[in-house]
Amino acid sequence: MNEILFIVSILFNFIGIIISYKIFRKTGLFVWVAISTIIANIEATKCIDMFGISVTLGNVIYSTIFLATDILSEMYGGKEARRAVKIGFFSMLVFTVLTQIDLLFIPNSQDLVNDSMHIIFGFMPRFCFASILTYIISNTLDTYLYDIIKNKLPQDKFLWVRNNCSTMISQLIDSILFTFIAFVGIYSWKVVINLTIVTYTVKLIVAILDTPFIYIAKKIERKF
Repeated sequence: MNEILFIVSILFNFIGIIISYKIFRKTGLFVWVAISTIIANIEATKCIDMFGISVTLGNVIYSTIFLATDILSEMYGGKEARRAVKIGFFSMLVFTVLTQIDLLFIPNSQDLVNDSMHIIFGFMPRFCFASILTYIISNTLDTYLYDIIKNKLPQDKFLWVRNNCSTMISQLIDSILFTFIAFVGIYSWKVVINLTIVTYTVKLIVAILDTPFIYIAKKIERKF
């Protein structure tokens, strides 16, 4: 069941980006980045088994941020891609602060969700610190790598090279930093290392699968 949902999630996210871009242009990508940073942090608190391995949720939607910034880099340049990274950073920061303030409120006798909020958002400061740090490093790195590769190779060719290479390298850095900061002390070193490998593998699969969608975005751009 989880495997089917994984495929559905990938398709939904990629199609969602394309629809958002087609309707709202670069504004749609900015919005997608902001939404994805928030959802990814919530989903990352849940662990599942998939294809016989344990993995945290959030990897798919978080990986789509790299697709969004790659589309921005390709269509509007690295400056706009880095603007999206800053928007995501701000969204994540505001979300973290507001959820921690929410936890300080004393619930009344009719409340049904306070305990659940504490379970989910109680993890958030550490997760969000890990996310904020790795997000700003890996996504900024991705935009610069994309620009470098784009300037080194013919811009009318090798779109798949700059899309995949920039994402794969930056996602590796992201996976290592996030799992170590977020999970060291919570899980054993063996589990942390396994999570790093598995997390990167999932992100690698998503990175490869997103290639056709950046070509679709390129085709949409040419129509305008």
